[in-house]
Amino acid sequence: MEPFIATIAYFLISVVIVLIGLFIFENLTRKYKDMEEVQKGNTAVALSISGKIIGICIILAFAIYNSSYIYETLIWGAFGVVLQMIAYLLFDLFTRKFSVEEQLKNNNVAVAIVSMSVSIGLAFVIGASIT
Repeated sequence: MEPFIATIAYFLISVVIVLIGLFIFENLTRKYKDMEEVQKGNTAVALSISGKIIGICIILAFAIYNSSYIYETLIWGAFGVVLQMIAYLLFDLFTRKFSVEEQLKNNNVAVAIVSMSVSIGLAFVIGASIT
């Protein structure tokens, strides 16, 4: 019965961390509100959000694999969310010729795919570094 309880605990923790991460990312964007844009059918924003969700979940998966205790998963999950935010901000900073936020708001799917790829790719790097 213990493995089932642990699975439920990890699931609940993961859902909470993903929701907190999405809340934080929502507040990082100033030019639009994520869910409002998704509701309007903005594919670019939806792809960007999907990359963040997948990225956070990848980090959480590595955290679960490498943690002996649930609290370690919480710590690594929170740390992973912070690193994902930094990665997003760096991506926006290094694209000097245009604003990532503005392009996503304008439904630029190409920028969204790159944004999604950055989130997922760096999640593997962050996750692999969890020891």
